Amino acid sequence: MSFSSLGLSDALLRAVTEQGYTVPTPIQAQAIPAVLAGGDLLAGAQTGTGKTAGFVLPMLQRLSTQPSPYASGSRKPLRALILVPTRELAAQVEASIKTYGKHLKLTSMVLFGGVGLGPQTAQLKRGIDILVATPGRLLDHHGQGHVDFSRIEIFVLDEADRMLDMGFIPDVKRVLALLPKQRQNLLFSATFSAEIKALADKLLNKPRTIEVTPPNSTVDAIAQRVHPVNREEKAKVLAYLVGHHRWRQVLVFTRTKHGADKLVKSLHADGIGAVALHGNKSQNARTRALADFKAGAVEVMVATDIAARGIDIDMLPHVVNYDLPNVPEDYIHRIGRTGRAGAEGEAISLVCVDEHVFLRDIERLIKRAIPQTVISGFEPDPNAVAQTVFTQRGRGQGQGGRAGAQPPRAHARGTSANAHDRRPGTASAQPAQHARKPGQAAAQPHAQRQGRTHSAPQGQPRGSAQPHARGAAPGNTGGGSHARVHVRTGSSTGTGTGTVGHALNQARAAAPRSPAATPALLHPRAKSRT
Repeated sequence: MSFSSLGLSDALLRAVTEQGYTVPTPIQAQAIPAVLAGGDLLAGAQTGTGKTAGFVLPMLQRLSTQPSPYASGSRKPLRALILVPTRELAAQVEASIKTYGKHLKLTSMVLFGGVGLGPQTAQLKRGIDILVATPGRLLDHHGQGHVDFSRIEIFVLDEADRMLDMGFIPDVKRVLALLPKQRQNLLFSATFSAEIKALADKLLNKPRTIEVTPPNSTVDAIAQRVHPVNREEKAKVLAYLVGHHRWRQVLVFTRTKHGADKLVKSLHADGIGAVALHGNKSQNARTRALADFKAGAVEVMVATDIAARGIDIDMLPHVVNYDLPNVPEDYIHRIGRTGRAGAEGEAISLVCVDEHVFLRDIERLIKRAIPQTVISGFEPDPNAVAQTVFTQRGRGQGQGGRAGAQPPRAHARGTSANAHDRRPGTASAQPAQHARKPGQAAAQPHAQRQGRTHSAPQGQPRGSAQPHARGAAPGNTGGGSHARVHVRTGSSTGTGTGTVGHALNQARAAAPRSPAATPALLHPRAKSRT
């Protein structure tokens, strides 16, 4: 099968040919005719399978051959909206629109946070045909009257599973409520969870379903390997691999932003060029880091999961999991950066004793055991004792609010899984010991949230006070901040409102007298806008 057999216009076929493509991928071969037919679509495809072109090409065809009846004067009505979770993915999708639509008269733009509102507002006022946006910035512009959704004909929700993971589903629902009822809906997702299927049921009307690969599977072209290592030798092992094998382009994943920056410094000390890509970087810094990596100016790019979503690098040969993800599905997204469009790739995971449970969950998900190879000179200590990284949590249980990322799906015991994964100026997610007055008992860090309960600290009877800070705004840690506190004593529950200090005193008064009966605070979770 060739692209010419899919019913695309000559202008689109010429643009595709100029990019060197002649044969569509399986997702493209099925999605393009389905979108051209005008019905709703639910498509499941892994990253690297060409799904972006699977909806961009037929969208351009429909918009170019069916002029909008609402066009008036020089201002164009917005006709298509593509919603994506991250800045990098937004830029990639809009670049594809410009590439394949270069011979058409359609206009497009990308909309995301991290840059000024002014230039975006000016471009929106001039009118565009296609808008690619992240949820937070899109709602900002709509709230200021810069975006009119009333003429939208096609709505695309891309990377729906990552939208769920990042807590953007409430924002997605707000956008959906603003769209006209008569429109074509396309939903693309690399994985299908129960939550994604529930969202699809509400969004789509009698959709055609396409699933080109089994759910939660990995691309066969990717060679996967595990290197068991000691936790304190991971940086040395990575430097050895890069130098020994003379790798010239490797994407490395860490769990936190702080971990990414720390690893970059370590690689620099070993004479290896590296850059970090994460949400604390400005948009210009992120763009520059990605450009340097693609151009080969540096050998290593160290990224967090959220920042790396949407990265599209042709022929990327190596992906390294410096830290294993605690959510197995993220492993699929990570290694999907290599082995794209049929090319071969290599995915290596450095696994210490702390991460054996994560490895077991990943192997259970992909239904295969990943080969393990011990590197000579870096043999792991057989007597090493596992340390708790964090407690695993279910997917999609955060409170992804309007401008922020969902709290991590893993909450730390003693430290947040994303203790350093926050923007400057936001409240720390790390439940560290807070300064206290002389004689005041220290607050005990805990990992309790949304109904989860833990055993009381040693010496504290069950049913003692366990206040939950509910009303505190994210990032608000001022001395006068108010919090709603639930005090559980036995089977009764009382609710009081006041300062945090007052709430603690109230909790202590209600709790049974015990030297160890010290209530714990749920610290506000830091949020970051994409």
